[in-house]
Amino acid sequence: MGATDPIERAAAFFHQAFEAQMRGDLEEAVRLYRCSLDLHPTAEAHTFLGWTYSFQGDLDEAIAECHRAIAVDPTFGNPYNDIGAYLIEQSRYDEAIPWLEKAKQAPRYEAPHYPRFNLARVYMAKEMYRRALQELEDSLAVHPGYAPAQRAIEALKRKIH
Repeated sequence: MGATDPIERAAAFFHQAFEAQMRGDLEEAVRLYRCSLDLHPTAEAHTFLGWTYSFQGDLDEAIAECHRAIAVDPTFGNPYNDIGAYLIEQSRYDEAIPWLEKAKQAPRYEAPHYPRFNLARVYMAKEMYRRALQELEDSLAVHPGYAPAQRAIEALKRKIH
C-alpha cells in the first residue's frame, strides 16, 4: 500500500477536509470530502460532509448526506443523531425522536450522550420536562461530567420546582 492506494488517499482527503472545516473553509471542506468519497465512500465522510452542509445552513442536504452515511454503514451512530439534531433545528421535534432513539441503540458510537442530550432538547421544546430530565440524567450516566447536561439539569430543575 502507498500513495496510490485509494483507501489511503481517501483517508488523506478526509483528514484535509476536516482541517479545512475546522478552520472555517467550508467550500474547501466540501470539495475535499467529495474527493474522499469519490475514492472510498465511508459513513464518516458522508456524515462530516453533512456536518459541513449544516454549517452552511443547508440542513436538507446535511440530512441527505446522513442518509447516505447510514446506507454505507448502518451501525455508525453519528448520522442518526445528526439527522435528529438537524430536525430539531427545523423545529420538527416529533420527526427527530425516532432518529435519536436509533442513535442511542447504534453499536458503533463513541458519543452516546449526544442523542440523549438531544432528546432532552426535544422534550424541553415539547414541555415534557420529566422526560427531558430523564434523558439528561441518562446522558450523564453514559458520560459523567458532561457540562451541557449538568447545566441543563440545573436549569430544568429550577423550571419544574
